[in-house]
Amino acid sequence: MAPDIETVVIGAGVVGLAVARALVARGHEVLVLERHGGIGQETSSRSSEVIHAGLYYAPGSLKARFCVEGRDLLYAFARENGVPHMRYGKLLVATRESEIPRLDALAGIARANGVTDIARLSAEDVKAREPDVSAVAALYSPSTGVIDSHALMVALEGHVRAGSGSVVLETRVTALGVRSDGAYEIVTDSGEASERAVLTSRNLVIAAGLGATMLGESLGGQPGYAVPRTYPARGHYYALEGPAPFRHLVYPMPSEGWLGIHLTLDVTGRAKFGPDLEWQAESSYVFDDAEGVRRARFVEEIRRYWPGLAGERLVPAYVGVRPKIYAEGEAAPDFTIHTEREHGRERLVALYGIESPGLTSALAIGAFVAELFGR
Repeated sequence: MAPDIETVVIGAGVVGLAVARALVARGHEVLVLERHGGIGQETSSRSSEVIHAGLYYAPGSLKARFCVEGRDLLYAFARENGVPHMRYGKLLVATRESEIPRLDALAGIARANGVTDIARLSAEDVKAREPDVSAVAALYSPSTGVIDSHALMVALEGHVRAGSGSVVLETRVTALGVRSDGAYEIVTDSGEASERAVLTSRNLVIAAGLGATMLGESLGGQPGYAVPRTYPARGHYYALEGPAPFRHLVYPMPSEGWLGIHLTLDVTGRAKFGPDLEWQAESSYVFDDAEGVRRARFVEEIRRYWPGLAGERLVPAYVGVRPKIYAEGEAAPDFTIHTEREHGRERLVALYGIESPGLTSALAIGAFVAELFGR
């Protein structure tokens, strides 16, 4: 019996939508399933919205490759589809002399990744660009920018729906299986009545972010195969009340896979700071700041590079949860994309741990996954 649909993508975040768009462009009939009532309701809508240049990631890694490729694809897509974006440029600042060797090492990593437009700045150069920023040295990345992530996802969804694809919301995938003829069985609950249904597909992509581990475990794999475990990590953002005296994004030196509490500007010029990093057992989007402890920590970190910050100008904004596939204290791994080579199942691609620079990399990841299925 023929499957109900050629290709199912689970997850309508920015990566799932980018994968679906790339598959539709190759002629696939695609159905995107999303458990929430709108697209991009989890990680994709709660990020810094930064288009990264490719400064941090190990040369040769998927993160490095997809970030650099994805950055250029994203700028082009935004221009062609009217998605609001701004190429502000970024200052990666060393606020102490002891940070300069690390700054120079990152410059070498960036160049190895093909980021050729970075420039080394002195303290005087930094002051000339951003008078309110305090730094002993910096790297300037002119190709770093920001994008309206919601408008981006709406545009991607439009491409899917305009082709041979559809996006179905409020449909939670509860279990996966494989039929005797190799077709994938996808068990869903949908609507307020939690109506159960089973549909089948020839191809399957798991792009479910925080839910990817559960789905991968539901399907299993060949003997010895282990699905990566997901460790939710929460990050809070504060917005700056009133006008911001900055023209660029400002980042402190990164620490163990965390980019630090950085300053970003959205496409309207409003400033926000974050995220912090808080490991937790479950995903929670509640912004908590008992007795102002979190705000005080933010103020302390931000004043390392902006000494003039008035702490009362910080107002709670939102909380994001990242689908990390490593535990606190462990080294951050590369993007993890499992294919038949790992799990032993034909025509299945499962994506795990697609966090930063996932937004920047989305279109490159989509093209990569579509290539895996061929045509």
